Amino acid sequence: MNPPAPIIEIHDASDLAEALSVANARGETCGITGAGSKKRLGRHAPASKMLSIQSFTGVTLYEPEELVLSARAGTPLREIERLLESHRQQLAFEPMNFGPIYGETGHAATLGGTIAVNASGPRRIKAGAARDHLLGFHAVTGRGDIVKSGGRVMKNVTGFDLSKLVCGSYGTLAALTEVTVKVHPKPETEQSILVLGLDEASSLALLRRATATPFEVSGYAMTPPGVIPGLDVNAAALRIEGPKISVSARRDQLLSALVEPSNRIMNLQAEHSQKFWAAIRDAEPVARQDGQIWRLSVAPSDALTVVEAIRNCGAPLRAHYYDWAGGLIWLSLSPAPDAHASLVRAAVDSVGGHATLIRADDAVRAHVEVFHPQPQALAALTKRVKVAFDPAHVLERGRMRAEF
Repeated sequence: MNPPAPIIEIHDASDLAEALSVANARGETCGITGAGSKKRLGRHAPASKMLSIQSFTGVTLYEPEELVLSARAGTPLREIERLLESHRQQLAFEPMNFGPIYGETGHAATLGGTIAVNASGPRRIKAGAARDHLLGFHAVTGRGDIVKSGGRVMKNVTGFDLSKLVCGSYGTLAALTEVTVKVHPKPETEQSILVLGLDEASSLALLRRATATPFEVSGYAMTPPGVIPGLDVNAAALRIEGPKISVSARRDQLLSALVEPSNRIMNLQAEHSQKFWAAIRDAEPVARQDGQIWRLSVAPSDALTVVEAIRNCGAPLRAHYYDWAGGLIWLSLSPAPDAHASLVRAAVDSVGGHATLIRADDAVRAHVEVFHPQPQALAALTKRVKVAFDPAHVLERGRMRAEF
């Protein structure tokens, strides 16, 4: 076993630029780390050294009335959420906490790491992903260049919108040093309706019908029996947020439009609703299992087809559930040296989706492609973008693609 890479403490952007310039000159590779909550996310590709930006902390700008916040990349997400809560505001993209998946307690995520992996939760289907809330950033590229893109408003982009490239790039293009995001008012309350006991196909069909209603549902999930403790039947869950009077009225209208009198209904008030969606957000239903975890993105109408194809080909499915009305599928499979990649990806490819391996041990993630293989033209474009930011492949080499 190779010894862990040395960790170099970085204190400011100039320090980071110098470290990356030295790495370029020496032919070294560098990983970027903050609190380390996502160190097992992506391919296993050890770097020559790790550059720690954990000291890049602090909110540098917060204007509640303008709905904008800037903070250094290493700022703990919990600190930002507490600040926003004090003004009844939130990050509307509902950033996922990867802690439960990797057996870690608490919420160690940083703002920079959240943006780097585009971590978005159940509300994405209504509010958009993390990248849709990123207004601007400061960063250091793999070349060692200090760069800035965007600003404090949405309509300030001229030329290329680099925020869309950097968000979700897993640090392979540039190391974020400061991030500016838009924030939103926090709903006064929420309720969730759980329709119980329908079969899987009918539950998913109900969620899809709900997406076509005008009642501003902000969460659409479906859990099979036993996935959520205490629920021994299928549950189709719908979340409604907003002012109390509006939530109650929309809940009643939603029930009238979608639910048959014979259906079993469970109504979750605010506190229990929040706990339910936090579990959905953080993939707790599959994180509890001991297996390898996949995250699949497909058209909602294809969700059950994909799960049944994986079942029918003999993959040992331990647990699964659906978010985004079926557009997002979380799977736990019994461990295998190849993580059942060929079976999972064949099922996803048949409907034009993609699959990402989220949890497996280092040996598996070192030789199995964690991210879905790209078509040739897109792969060539991805490589050109990487070369533009990091021609020597210094930053997070191999984290997303084996070849760079």
